Amino acid sequence: MQMNNAELPEQWAEIKEGKVYNYGHLPMVAAYCRRLELVETVNHLTQSQMHVQPGLVVQAMVLDVLSGRNPLYRVESFLENQDIELLLGEDIDAHAFNDTALARSLDALFAAGTGRIITELGRRAAALFALDLSTVSYDTTSTSVWGEYRDSSEDDQAGPFITYGHSKDNQPQLKQFMTELLCVDRGVPIFGRTLDGNSSDKTSNHDMLTRISALLAQHGLGPGAFVYVADSAMVTEQNLKAMAGNRFISRLPATYDACQTAIDQAVTAQAWQELGSLNEVAASKKRPPAEYKAFETQVTLYGVTYRAVVIHSSSHDKRRQKKLDKQISQSLTTINQNLKKVAQQYYCEADAQTAAGQIEKYATSLHRVVPAVTPVAVRKRGRPAKDKPALTETRYQLSWEVLENTQGIARQRELAGCFVLLTNVPDSGTDAFDSAGVLRTYKGQYGVENDFAFLKDPLVVNDLFLKTPARIDALGMILIIALMVHRLMERSMRLYLQQNNQTIAGWDNKPTAKPTAFMLAALFLGVQVMLLKKQRFFLQGGPNSRHLAFLTALGLDATVFLDPGGSFKPIIPRKEGS
Repeated sequence: MQMNNAELPEQWAEIKEGKVYNYGHLPMVAAYCRRLELVETVNHLTQSQMHVQPGLVVQAMVLDVLSGRNPLYRVESFLENQDIELLLGEDIDAHAFNDTALARSLDALFAAGTGRIITELGRRAAALFALDLSTVSYDTTSTSVWGEYRDSSEDDQAGPFITYGHSKDNQPQLKQFMTELLCVDRGVPIFGRTLDGNSSDKTSNHDMLTRISALLAQHGLGPGAFVYVADSAMVTEQNLKAMAGNRFISRLPATYDACQTAIDQAVTAQAWQELGSLNEVAASKKRPPAEYKAFETQVTLYGVTYRAVVIHSSSHDKRRQKKLDKQISQSLTTINQNLKKVAQQYYCEADAQTAAGQIEKYATSLHRVVPAVTPVAVRKRGRPAKDKPALTETRYQLSWEVLENTQGIARQRELAGCFVLLTNVPDSGTDAFDSAGVLRTYKGQYGVENDFAFLKDPLVVNDLFLKTPARIDALGMILIIALMVHRLMERSMRLYLQQNNQTIAGWDNKPTAKPTAFMLAALFLGVQVMLLKKQRFFLQGGPNSRHLAFLTALGLDATVFLDPGGSFKPIIPRKEGS
């Protein structure tokens, strides 16, 4: 209930008994958790006799993760400064969330099956928010940990195998675990798991492909009703067979000869289709948008023919460009070393011309050698006769110039800026994608990569010091749930602004159509609420017009700060014609 200043208690001394909270954006996070029925879902799937039910622990930890300011091993101290009833729906003492209670809850969550819990919450999110399930993106990442952990994987019931593996964090000296995500609608996770630290991306892709149909069947999707998007680790003979009747888009690895053949064909044909920028993120002067062009061809892998969309990007792969620059330098060095061995003066013009023809063979695809034979008068040996000019004879000087092969280098640079997208999505008919559609869908994979950045952000996760792999698995589930809420909030704001053709005041009050959840965290820090005799009221006038604009975009209103049981209607896509 909101109270005006005129309704404040007559006995001002009583105000000393009140508590003032600076919630930030956490009440909005709590509202989205309530909409997902997070507490009820977790409690239903988890068997526990603890005083504090696991669902409340999960929501408390999700709030802690998204607060971004408190280490996860200090949930108790985090809640001591929070309005627990407003954020969790129950007035529970913060000390009930001590380390022992958290540890027992993590153990109970692992025993219940963390993947099962995430799948159910993903199913609810997809239904409640009408998520677009036509494209699903899959990827994995590694997270480094400190500590010894167990040295073998004999105990299969103890959680993921924490061990050394291919580190995507560039920390090969540390043990790690892997995290896999299956995301829809540009980054909203609907499934995720913690994997062994030495898991292979190729194997993980195959495992996902064997069960993806069952997972998406829970959302009412059958084979062929969605497009599976993954990175190049998906392209193996076993994985391509596992696709069965499903459609996919992936990147053809450069290790396949067919990849270079397709690129050579595209660069030789010079029949590019201009696609423009297809920019997913805001451009800047320092980072202008890439321009894309495409060339369609086909490749055959393991006896099956697929569409191969060769894509050229104006923002060339820096690693490839550096490699090419090194090759150009090495080419020049090699030519000069060979030319040092060549004689430069000849008695016979024919010999000079023969030598000139020989040095032309030192040319490479990156440099050409242009020789020249010039007759020169050379004084004969011996003293000339008195009062007579010195006698001369004609010799032939061989010289050369090493020039860059501008056409060859331009071709190599164009080749270096290309990659190949492999797909079985048709280019005509029902549910067809043209070249731009294939690229745009593949670029949606960046949403998963941004999700991994969130999961490993030190402000969110901090260093992991959990004692058992089972608890790491449960914590991984909590992080994925926090990510799900985080992405749903961003998606709701952006969808509302898009459907209403509006912008909102973002960083530095600059208008934006793509607000972020981090904007909420910074913007709402100034909203203060007093809790007095179980009633809440705003201090200093409450949310301003800018706050209210964000709340509207989220499908909420100011009562989210005052009512522990408040609800809202999710922002969902409008149907065509509505």
